[in-house]
Amino acid sequence: MTQDLTGKTALVTGASRGLGAAIARTLAARGAKVAINTFGSPERADRLCDEISLIGGKARTFRADVRDESAVRAMVASIEQTLGPVDIAVCNATGPQPFLSLEDLTWQYCLDQLEFFVKSPMLIAQAVIPGMKYRRRGRIINIGSEVFEKGVPKFSHYVAAKGAQLGLTRSWAMELAEFGITVNLVAPGWIPTERHAADSDESKQAYAAAVPMKHMGVPDDIASTVAFLASDAAGFITGQKISVNGGNTLE
Repeated sequence: MTQDLTGKTALVTGASRGLGAAIARTLAARGAKVAINTFGSPERADRLCDEISLIGGKARTFRADVRDESAVRAMVASIEQTLGPVDIAVCNATGPQPFLSLEDLTWQYCLDQLEFFVKSPMLIAQAVIPGMKYRRRGRIINIGSEVFEKGVPKFSHYVAAKGAQLGLTRSWAMELAEFGITVNLVAPGWIPTERHAADSDESKQAYAAAVPMKHMGVPDDIASTVAFLASDAAGFITGQKISVNGGNTLE
């Protein structure tokens, strides 16, 4: 089966930089029309659209807060009018991820993470699945993390939200399978992006030394996995968490 995405429309949330931008580039290179969602960086998203155009792809910027129900529905309606019905939804948007001891943790910090990893994927899915059900095909791909397996200390609000995201993935996969809609989660290890510019080389080296493959991944590792799951070649894969972390976790 082919991994060509020609004729498909893909929405990637939080796609103006980092993993989201890499995913958008790769989906466009495989032939998809890509809706690049951003909230705070429309100029950066527009530059990414221009970059994709230069390689012969098609992309458009759609600004929306993916934690807001009305904004999500308006965005998806605009995508459908501009690029066509959404065939692939990649839920990648995230926010600040502070490290916090249990003593400093508040319920609001937990809610902040759940807004991105439970509420936002729910809103995106609710907006796109009516059309996917009608066409009896579709792909929903959540971007998770290895932290749920690693149990990273002082990160419980983030770890718990990522665990909840995995729960959504598994339950939705069972609910939507009969309609030809697959739901999977890609779980990266620590992949340095712009978000990690202030992290020390020492911490990165220490992490890499503990990875069985002895190096960190790159955004394209995640993007190529997403592109595979988005393709016809992955049509019989659903409800799965695909860890892309050099063997750093085993399930």
